[in-house]
Amino acid sequence: MSQTVDSAEDGTSPPFDSAFCPVFHSAVELIGRRWTGAIVRALLCDITRFSDLTRAIPDLSDRMLSERLKELEGAGIVARTVLPTTPVQIEYRLTPKGAALAPVLAAIGAWAGEWLVAVEPARAR
Repeated sequence: MSQTVDSAEDGTSPPFDSAFCPVFHSAVELIGRRWTGAIVRALLCDITRFSDLTRAIPDLSDRMLSERLKELEGAGIVARTVLPTTPVQIEYRLTPKGAALAPVLAAIGAWAGEWLVAVEPARAR
């Protein structure tokens, strides 16, 4: 027997009718990987160039950014565009699938603002 729990008071969210959902698990594993949320958030703010992303996200290495962008591209969340300029420029933009994460990240941000203690960056000390 499964218990149905509404995740919102107004009942608009889908009910949880089982303890494990493989699709939900895959989504959380994808967007919950280290640096992925910060990268998607930066892309939502129209930061599209690799070097701008590394400047916008403190402590993110070029190697890790490259790896995460490839993963997000493979998942259909990010589109990579090569611009025919000299030198060649590459832009990264969210696909409609990626842009659909905006309310998810906003909800996580609101939750974090309410429930997590703000951590002062080490370099500000």
